[in-house]
Amino acid sequence: MSKHAVVTGAGSGVGQVTALQLAELGWRVALIGRRAEALAETVALAGPRVGQFLVCPGDIGQAATVAALAETILAAFGDVELLVNAAGTNAPQRALEVLTLEDYHGMMNANLNGAYYCVQAFLPGMRQRGSGTIVNVVSDAGKQASPKAGPAYVMSKFGLAGLTQAINAEERAQGVRAIAIFPGDIDTPLLNKRPVVPDATARERMMKPEDIADCVVFCATLPARVVVEEMLVRPR
Repeated sequence: MSKHAVVTGAGSGVGQVTALQLAELGWRVALIGRRAEALAETVALAGPRVGQFLVCPGDIGQAATVAALAETILAAFGDVELLVNAAGTNAPQRALEVLTLEDYHGMMNANLNGAYYCVQAFLPGMRQRGSGTIVNVVSDAGKQASPKAGPAYVMSKFGLAGLTQAINAEERAQGVRAIAIFPGDIDTPLLNKRPVVPDATARERMMKPEDIADCVVFCATLPARVVVEEMLVRPR
């Protein structure tokens, strides 16, 4: 198995911690995120493993951008065994009554379309090689709608869960597996986009990015004969 991974949303939260954990395990990791400065912060946290990162700033919501990033990554790595779709966003004005078309499209692009573009960019190599793992960090909003999440976020996450199922349905015979992780509340910067930002007491009761990164790495490093198709994870 190759030790090359691509992680989206790698500038903060679950994506950042996942990338750091993979680097600790000896993986070379392509870091994808919209903000170059955020990716630089991830690299700075890597210490002596800084050389294991390939920094790839770009907006995954743009298909042409993903195609260009994939070309760069595949030229550097040769192949990619693991894709982790951890990028995601929401908007403060998220209820149906106030959701703007701009915010709706922004969420669909970041949470669903971007994951699809990345899958289509790296899946052909996995299929040809006969092995590969795709981990989609969904949300428990992809299991049950709630006003807390808002309709666009819910729609995008239900779609991401469906994409995971479709990959397994079509690609398992080619040696490719897909995992959907459904986390509940996590203390990440995304909380700052809630209509009412949780205070320190509320955040203390939530999971941490490390908890979900542990789940990602666990699922991704199981023997090739095993797939955890869905994992629902909530604060205790």
